[in-house]
Amino acid sequence: MSSLRVAIIASARFPIRQPFAGGLEAHTWALARALRRNGHDVTVFAGPGSDPELGVRELAAVTPVISAAARADVSMPPESFLTEHHAYLRLMLALADRGDRDFDVIHNNSLHYLPVAMAGSLRLPVVSTLHTPPTPWLESAIQAGPCPVAFSAVSRHTAQAWRHAISGIRVIPNGVDLSLWRPGPGGGPLLWSGRLVPEKGADLAIRAARLAGMPLNLVGQITDQAYYRSRVEPLLGGSVRYLGHVGHSELAVLLGAARACLVTPRWDEPYGLVAAESLACGTPVCGFARGALPDLLDPASSVLVTPGDVAALARALPIAAALSRDDARARAVACCSHDTMTSQYEDLYREVAA
Repeated sequence: MSSLRVAIIASARFPIRQPFAGGLEAHTWALARALRRNGHDVTVFAGPGSDPELGVRELAAVTPVISAAARADVSMPPESFLTEHHAYLRLMLALADRGDRDFDVIHNNSLHYLPVAMAGSLRLPVVSTLHTPPTPWLESAIQAGPCPVAFSAVSRHTAQAWRHAISGIRVIPNGVDLSLWRPGPGGGPLLWSGRLVPEKGADLAIRAARLAGMPLNLVGQITDQAYYRSRVEPLLGGSVRYLGHVGHSELAVLLGAARACLVTPRWDEPYGLVAAESLACGTPVCGFARGALPDLLDPASSVLVTPGDVAALARALPIAAALSRDDARARAVACCSHDTMTSQYEDLYREVAA
């Protein structure tokens, strides 16, 4: 099949490189690399410091010059908001000027509203992936006028959450590279992986592991220092260790060595990438039945309990740890294939570009 010239609009806030700030950045990196391997010409518009092998054009973090009078206005937003807004505004104006000469399709893989709000100004098709529950800025962009964007969602749960605002959402579940996330021996400490922020619930995972009397390793970026210092760090010590922020290769080893992976969100996870990575490593999942996790997981590969119930989670941990590692890997092969995800995006690109 013919190759495509694909522009991926990524995060301006965090670089697209390992170790990743979150699942969105990991998804962008993996998709861009897979599309390149399949022969497509891929350009990624992303924040400073991103992996140069992706074919990155930097979304420069340039803050507009705002007068003292404007800064004194009650509507003055935080500086970081203005910087991000300005980066996407400059990009969309540039794409409106010459995008159809450089690309066949634009894929908005960011969380920002401007690529959707300004899609009508472009002379080429736009695909936008929904990675989060509804947000006011994006709902406003969709309603601003005729919206020519083709939307996909990372799970059935996320698509359902947006159906009041968008019709015809294509569900393309996130995938993981099954050649990177390989089965491990298991039997080691439990693992929790993710950003250390309140909504990911690392403190709940620690409390459950201690109640169950099972050792636990935590990995991930500390993006909320106050939360980490007040609610995670005091719980560390003994059989509970924080191992820092690690890249994919090291994380795959840690997941493969774990007897089970804890997933403890305080919010409705739109997908749950760490759960897919865990399954691919043959490691069963134990967590809260929130968001898309019940769609992704099955009883052969996981045990899910009532959200927020730490005691129930502790009771479930030995049950999850005893599940078949072969069944966990089989679930990943059936439902979390990176190749399947990439193929579905290619089909969507060709449909909108036809």
